[in-house]
Amino acid sequence: MSAQRDRLDPASREPLEMLLQAIPGGFNAIPDIVERRAIVDGLLAAQMADVPPNDRVVAEDRIIPGPPGAPDLHVRVYTPVDGSGIELPGVFYIHGGGMILGGIPANELTCAMLCETLNAVVVSTGYRKAPEDPHPAQSQDCYAGLTWTVEHAGELGIDARRLAVFGGSAGGNLAIAVAMMARDKGGPTICFVMAPYPMLDDRNVTASSHEVTEVGIWDRAGNVEAWSWFLGGQDPDAYAAPARATDLTGLPPMFIDVGDMDLFRDEDIDFAARLLQAGNPLEFHVYPGAYHASEVFAPTADLSQRIWGTRLAALTRALHH
Repeated sequence: MSAQRDRLDPASREPLEMLLQAIPGGFNAIPDIVERRAIVDGLLAAQMADVPPNDRVVAEDRIIPGPPGAPDLHVRVYTPVDGSGIELPGVFYIHGGGMILGGIPANELTCAMLCETLNAVVVSTGYRKAPEDPHPAQSQDCYAGLTWTVEHAGELGIDARRLAVFGGSAGGNLAIAVAMMARDKGGPTICFVMAPYPMLDDRNVTASSHEVTEVGIWDRAGNVEAWSWFLGGQDPDAYAAPARATDLTGLPPMFIDVGDMDLFRDEDIDFAARLLQAGNPLEFHVYPGAYHASEVFAPTADLSQRIWGTRLAALTRALHH
């Protein structure tokens, strides 16, 4: 076991060690991105196989227009079974995966849980991936999905005045990016942004970006690779790397959390400080012993329960109060 993994919460570390035994070196040790996606998707499908469908939630797949000149988008709409005929708050959900992995199916359990727990309509969006489709495909797709959600709020049963955006990791990058795009374009009003451990800075110059090299999940080498594929040789703008934004004023209230053994720790701390200095309401947490997405890999750990309890309390306040 690496010295870095010794610093992790023991209950959260156990499933990570099992994963690293199954895939030595972790996901990023699989060089071919198509093979990597297939293995990750297979592991997640196996993890979900024993979980019965949530019969308190109805899920419906939709194909909606993408950005002008781009392919259509796949979204999945989750509605509480007793929510028909009334306006509920909405959550526009953007999955993570470093801009190169992930999709709607892998986030089924989380989206259904948010729908049921928050009594809200959840719209989970897909988006194009790098390296096949580099920036700005991802943020443009997500903004198109957000715009569609607001335009169809009445049909979906959403109170558009109570629409939050949720995205973790790369999804956190995109959640913040679409909030900036909505501000800059005079677009949809977002009441709240929840961005767990967002991927914000392509420069990889913080202390934590050099420190986290052997945890086994989203270490430095994998992050450098993902940013290279995501940018595709372009110079990043603020919608690609929100840490580079020079104007953070006028953004919605936000919530950011990160583990102290997450590569993104210091860029998230820096960004949180800048949000506050720009006058934005913000709730921010750093969790000792947590690694990147540890609550996903170890959902029953006490630490994971605390992380989710804090998030759900903040979302409930934002959407219902």
